[in-house]
Amino acid sequence: MVAINSNHTTHEYHADIVVIGGGTGGCAAALAAAMSGKKVIMTEETDWIGGQLTSQAVPPDEHPWIEQFGCTRTYRQFRDGVRDYYRRHFPLTAEARANPLLNPGNGGVSRLCHEPRVALAVLQEMLAPYVNSGRLQILTRHRIASANVDGNDVHSVKVRNLLNGSEITLTAAYFLDATECGDVLPLAGAEYVTGAESISETGEPHAVEGESLPQDMQGFTYCFAMDYIEGEDHTIERPERYDFWRAYQADFWPDRLLSWTSVRPHNLETVSYELFEGTDKYSLFFYRRMIDSSNFEAGFYPGNITLVNWPQNDYWLGSVIDVSEADKERHLWDAKQLSLSLLYWMQTEAPRPDGGQGYPGLRLRKDIVGTEDGLAMYPYIRESRRIKAEFTVLEQHVSTACRPDGKAEQFPDSVGIGCYRIDLHPSTGNRHYLDVSSLPFQIPLGSLIPIRMNNLLPACKNLGVTHITNGCYRLHPVEWNIGEAAGLLASRCIDTGILPREVRNTASELRDFQTMLVSYGIELAWPTLRPV
Repeated sequence: MVAINSNHTTHEYHADIVVIGGGTGGCAAALAAAMSGKKVIMTEETDWIGGQLTSQAVPPDEHPWIEQFGCTRTYRQFRDGVRDYYRRHFPLTAEARANPLLNPGNGGVSRLCHEPRVALAVLQEMLAPYVNSGRLQILTRHRIASANVDGNDVHSVKVRNLLNGSEITLTAAYFLDATECGDVLPLAGAEYVTGAESISETGEPHAVEGESLPQDMQGFTYCFAMDYIEGEDHTIERPERYDFWRAYQADFWPDRLLSWTSVRPHNLETVSYELFEGTDKYSLFFYRRMIDSSNFEAGFYPGNITLVNWPQNDYWLGSVIDVSEADKERHLWDAKQLSLSLLYWMQTEAPRPDGGQGYPGLRLRKDIVGTEDGLAMYPYIRESRRIKAEFTVLEQHVSTACRPDGKAEQFPDSVGIGCYRIDLHPSTGNRHYLDVSSLPFQIPLGSLIPIRMNNLLPACKNLGVTHITNGCYRLHPVEWNIGEAAGLLASRCIDTGILPREVRNTASELRDFQTMLVSYGIELAWPTLRPV
């Protein structure tokens, strides 16, 4: 539809469900909604859908049982699709091709370390039937600009084309916020929380003393990919802020940030790393290695490729949420300067085991992340705005130390499961890591339902969790499950004509919805397992 008024032309698109944000949760939400027969529009700020998996370039962080159980059917299809994509298109060795648990990078962080472009291709394949049939429309390079709200209902949102500045009005029965920072929430006037809650608010053992700290959030990271070509010089231009970052040391950090010295997150003991394997120190290159060249025919990849998302390029000097546009842009730029400074330091000054300095053969792989500056299209955002929900998951519900029976809180309104340690990176309030054991947990439906809004749902990290529990609900398979459950909830509500909170608070409706989730391959409970 094109609406004409005296001032300008406004394009208006209509769908059953609008998903704002095409990240990991957004893709899962759009896929689920389209599979259930709904017409869907999904927007995405960058050129690539997929979020953590693609535009942020982060190989999946998963739990120990991921190959057997503990994720949704469609997330497993994604994982299988990545392996199949390499088998179909890449010259793998016979051994790698025959390995049912192929790990392209053989990295230490995950059983499936892969390139972001492959994740993008697989996601596009999964969504292709619905895109081609017209059931799903994807608008890349579009960012939400405003929301039209009447009381407790969102009537429409406007999204702006980041290439030409034009705007499109999107109308729908339901709107899902799958943006990395929860950007729809303030525009829609939804109640939300940011930063660190106080112990007086939540009773959580690791919440902050005194007043809450809304601007105290986990650091974010501009990731980048690199390989190493021995004997070549790929040194980048000296970054503008290199002198600052070369000298920077936080009060709580044991050495300069640009060093091989760091801390073990779970006990804060000082630890020394090395770049490559071959010493008794842990190799950071191995940590998030996304291509192990030995999996491929000799010479196909000139070297192994790793993703740099390390303690050395976590940025915690300021947040990018609920700050001025000037402050946001300054912090984003400075975070890029930190990552480029880390690379330049490694290329020119980093101590080597042989007593030398620098690895000039480190090559910034701009092609891997699809950008001119070689940094990921979007920063890896660990902590979002979070809805004030009908139910908020607390540390007491999932922390091993808080659960003497060895089981996480059992939620009768479960819409999925997840598992990860409570893992918080150093924060903008200059607070250190918090990394404590947790138990395999459930995702309660109440955490997806805003306290007031009727047709706005969270679809990623912006659900009803705290600063603490965000640390285990923010990882790839959990975000996927959150998005998928939100997409199916919106679809169910359209079919039945009832509101999300009525689904939760009506026994028969909750039972029917959970039956629907199971039919779509969503696991609602764990077997008895050990802590992580």
